[in-house]
Amino acid sequence: MTMKVLHLDSNHPLLIKQLNALGFTNHEDYKASKSEIEAKISEYDGMIIRSRFSIDKAFLDAATNLKFIGRVGAGLENIDCDYAQKKGIHLISAPEGNRNAVGEHALGMLLSLFNKLNKADREVRQGQWLREENRGLELDGKTIGLIGYGNMGKAFAKKLKGFDVEVLCHDIKTGVGDANAKQVILEELKAKVDVLSLHTPQTALTLNMVNSEFINGFKKPFWLINTARGKSVVTEDIVSALKSGQLLGAGLDVLEYEKSSFENLFSSNTIPEAFQYLIESENVLLSPHVAGWTVESNIKLAQTIVDKIKAKFC
Repeated sequence: MTMKVLHLDSNHPLLIKQLNALGFTNHEDYKASKSEIEAKISEYDGMIIRSRFSIDKAFLDAATNLKFIGRVGAGLENIDCDYAQKKGIHLISAPEGNRNAVGEHALGMLLSLFNKLNKADREVRQGQWLREENRGLELDGKTIGLIGYGNMGKAFAKKLKGFDVEVLCHDIKTGVGDANAKQVILEELKAKVDVLSLHTPQTALTLNMVNSEFINGFKKPFWLINTARGKSVVTEDIVSALKSGQLLGAGLDVLEYEKSSFENLFSSNTIPEAFQYLIESENVLLSPHVAGWTVESNIKLAQTIVDKIKAKFC
């Protein structure tokens, strides 16, 4: 029997092309509402989504024939994973597809912050030639701490191999350290690091993880890089830390204000006061959740999903 797959978000065309070649029947619906999709999902054996809407119990109950959900991205937080697995639905994500992109973006943010590139570029464009004010820092000799040492953390640590730095990692799993990063307990990481980079999924453990208590537990002022999930960081608390000097600067590819679809920033038109502070801060670098969003990762994410579907169902 031919398996029918419903695609809810546009992705690289190789995904549908290769699934067609494997004998799957592919339907695309990028505009219908969640309730409209829910009404017809029972017709499908598989579903491919990015972050268009959340897949909750009601949706899964309607998906009576669903055998797999493929998410073209790293995390599965927009899916009720426990309930899906109880219903025997195989869940597929693709962190391998954009881990290199995330590692490069994190490094780019860190080097840009250290060398004040955003500030210097803006000033030169305005006719200002301020050399002393743009004296930078070198990465060599610093200690970099990574919280979360899965695909993304490992990719960033690999990029750091070309620098004379100490790389420490902390993870809820034991035995994940390798030649690129030494695994340590959180207390040791907080005692040593000059830079903290987050590489964690969004879970109950990581929600609002970086708050005032967490930040003030670091022995010395540090820099923060977040290319993971925005809701891991309490924006008001990092603003307080930036004002006090406990945070030296921040590179944020993600923000707690993002909608769950990640496609838009605010649910309302009001800009929170804390975010306004970030916008105006010269030691803060912002990007719109694009760390894993490269030309190459677009291809690799789609290919990873195809390969995993093929391994499981062909």
